[in-house]
Amino acid sequence: MEALLNTVFPVALVVLSGYLLGRRVAMDLPTLSRLTVYLLLPALIFDAMYRASFSREGLLGLTLGFLLTYLGLYLFVGLLARLLRLSREAGKGLTVSALFPNSGNMGLSLTYFALGEAGLRLAVVYFILSSVLMFGLGPAFIRGGGVLEGLRFTLRLPLFYALILGLLFRALEVSFPFRLDEGVRLMGQAAIPVLLLTLGMQMAKTPFRLGAFELTASALRLLLAPLFAYLVGLLLGLPRLEHQVLVLQSATPIAVNAFLLSQEFGRDAARMGRSVVVSTFLAFLTVPLVLFLIGVR
Repeated sequence: MEALLNTVFPVALVVLSGYLLGRRVAMDLPTLSRLTVYLLLPALIFDAMYRASFSREGLLGLTLGFLLTYLGLYLFVGLLARLLRLSREAGKGLTVSALFPNSGNMGLSLTYFALGEAGLRLAVVYFILSSVLMFGLGPAFIRGGGVLEGLRFTLRLPLFYALILGLLFRALEVSFPFRLDEGVRLMGQAAIPVLLLTLGMQMAKTPFRLGAFELTASALRLLLAPLFAYLVGLLLGLPRLEHQVLVLQSATPIAVNAFLLSQEFGRDAARMGRSVVVSTFLAFLTVPLVLFLIGVR
């Protein structure tokens, strides 16, 4: 139990600090988001890949586990929407809720506190995969436009170039002069607290309200997604650490970016915003249970 509290409470403290600050002070969240996406997160990703020591088999297993989990969720939500005879927008909203986890703001932080540096390196891989899905296919799915336009948007982000360069520099065993790699590492270490603070400030601006849609969306993301991930990990026989990362990242709440994408490309941003807030609050109840079940004591 002490390990669970040591994992969840630091994250909750930073999110709460951002929430209280957002309630009292007008903050420029778009600027903070751009700072994170274009500088801090790329630095974190580059540093994690540059110092990576995971096996090729572990990467392949985690990637396959991710794909099978998401395929299962997509099919399940599609069937659920048909059975409940939901409107097209409501069905899209539940699909987005199930498939877009907060694997950046909360997932990287939780994995680091629960599983250490080795877990964080694998969590970054999961985050990249979910980012490809979210930013590559998300806009096209929400708006109903073409996939190529969504991919062009994705390629304008520096996250994937940071991943490629980090792996390339590691493979070539590049050594940086004047300890410049430590400067990159320092910027990367700032990403997680800024992400959590931004999440708290975003929560302060979104009204909290419980409804059938918000509760269903939260249940899909917080309960069904980690269950699918756990079963997929057993089916694939993933090593313990890869299995833990797959389940823990799948147990994170709905991504704030799901709300941002819905606001930009969809018609149901208000309901999605409420779902993000509800799932984030409920995650502080469900994530400790998931941590216990995956063996974090």
